[in-house]
Amino acid sequence: MTTNKIGQTKSHVWVVENGEPRSRSDRLTTEEPLEIRLTSPQQTVAVTMRTPGADFELAAGFLYSEGVVSSREDIQRISYCVDSQVDGSQRYNIVNVTLKEGLIPDLKPLERHFFTTSACGVCGKASIEALKIMELPSVNTDIKVTPEVIYSLPEQLRSAQGIFQSTGGLHAAALFDSKGTLLKLREDVGRHNAVDKLVGSAFMSGELPLSDRIVMVSGRSSFEILQKCIAAAVPIICAVSAPSSLAVSTAKEFGVTLIGFLRGQRFNVYSGWERLLIQ
Repeated sequence: MTTNKIGQTKSHVWVVENGEPRSRSDRLTTEEPLEIRLTSPQQTVAVTMRTPGADFELAAGFLYSEGVVSSREDIQRISYCVDSQVDGSQRYNIVNVTLKEGLIPDLKPLERHFFTTSACGVCGKASIEALKIMELPSVNTDIKVTPEVIYSLPEQLRSAQGIFQSTGGLHAAALFDSKGTLLKLREDVGRHNAVDKLVGSAFMSGELPLSDRIVMVSGRSSFEILQKCIAAAVPIICAVSAPSSLAVSTAKEFGVTLIGFLRGQRFNVYSGWERLLIQ
């Protein structure tokens, strides 16, 4: 098994069709760990399994959505780790983030991630309260869209998924304007990583808040996806599949329009119906 193109790994596979086996090469979605470190204080803040590519955007988006940084100026430098103890080569699975001098980050929001290792987990109410502790405001915007705009999103997302077309094993998060124009798309083996990359790109290019934008994700919408989009002030979130119950509760709590089962000329609205322009 060898890695060639970014995000893709070449592999050997046996195909059995009508009882007849044949050998061929295949392309798989690459999945590798990414460690996100702060250099001061020197501390690992996250390890996530991701598809390589847009790693700096992923790190920036993660730190922003978790409330560790609030503006581009809070990040002085992002770089890959250099292994000075061995041969001085870059280690592409470790990203170092240097915050601006004098900034003492609040790392408490990251503590809730460690609750997932306990036997009973963390309840929905506690998760929503954690977002309130981060002082995330409700999404307040006048954006309104027609059903026709919503209908147009899935095909645009699929058409723009370059790595998915080669591997068939990748999620995507896409950013659209209120007219349904595709602005950018990011792919990853994890839905939440794809959203981090998307938000991180907007963060690093000074596009936040995304209060007049639409985000669409492949697969389902979860609490984590809602959290990251709310931090970026996204008013409308669409997904191909169903939302979780906690995603719906969070959308209602923070004034987000949440759309699921978006397929063809049909979708469900779970929250924020008032942003739909129905004739």
